[in-house]
Amino acid sequence: MDKLERLLNLTAELLNTARPITAGEIHRRMAAAYPAALDSFRRSFERDKADLRSIGVPLRSSPTPGTDPPVEGYHIRRGEYAGRDPGLAPDELAALHLASNLVRLEGGVGSAFTKLGGPFAAPAGGDDPDGAGSGGAGDPAPVGALPFDEPLAALVEGAARRRVAAFVYNGEARTVEPGRLSFSRGHWYLSGWDRDREAERVFRVDRMTGPVTLGGPTAHARPPAGDIGPLLGWELGDAEPVEARVSVDADQAAWASHVTGADGEPQPDGSVVLTLKVRNPDAFRSLVLSFLDRAEVLAPEELRGAVIDWLEAMANREQGRR
Repeated sequence: MDKLERLLNLTAELLNTARPITAGEIHRRMAAAYPAALDSFRRSFERDKADLRSIGVPLRSSPTPGTDPPVEGYHIRRGEYAGRDPGLAPDELAALHLASNLVRLEGGVGSAFTKLGGPFAAPAGGDDPDGAGSGGAGDPAPVGALPFDEPLAALVEGAARRRVAAFVYNGEARTVEPGRLSFSRGHWYLSGWDRDREAERVFRVDRMTGPVTLGGPTAHARPPAGDIGPLLGWELGDAEPVEARVSVDADQAAWASHVTGADGEPQPDGSVVLTLKVRNPDAFRSLVLSFLDRAEVLAPEELRGAVIDWLEAMANREQGRR
């Protein structure tokens, strides 16, 4: 069992107890997660408590009822852990429940989420024979799974504990201060401060090779939650961003603004000029060509030329086939 799953299971145990439980009880209940030797267990348990508290888990300690002399026990109050009630309507709760029972995390961490009673919880009274929170035979089978493996688990820990992550990306060693992890279009993405480039960068996690190792504390503040919007194909990449200007005809202007998330500059003829940050020229070209002859790259010249060259190459290839 890796550290991430152990922390999730420890949180689950402390959430699902009616009274504070002692370290000895935790050792017995989580025998598969901790060393058998008491000294080793205590050291590991102390580190886990510190880690949970460092990421904001409200782990409390108080005397365990019925012990004489008093023995320190541990628990997590559900009200403090869950936070404010989001005030979802019944239909919204039903939709959330359905979605959470149709999606699973791969990599053996589902059972920990199930015990948390959160979005990956099994239905009340249901068993969890496969460790994925599937409940009984009448529960819906999962229709999708979010990929989750050891490198991703290390990045989650790095982001939570504010520790520098080192990995190999596209054959090059990188050192990054993790900021956020996002799942989009079937892939996980890490955004953070790239110490080698001295700039914010976005990395596709499945393109990292080898293990992800964690180092010392990060130096840059975590970006506010609102700073990272939806991941757009032309914005993803490792190059310096290039500001592109694209004109879209009036009949496609509203749709173009919606797709790109850019307000643009309205023109007298009803068209709009969009300004986009481009790191991935191929994805940018695909975006422009999706509007057929209703869009034109105005600037910069290298992106405009790249689109023209690609179109001419396709035309020449087609003529060659004839």
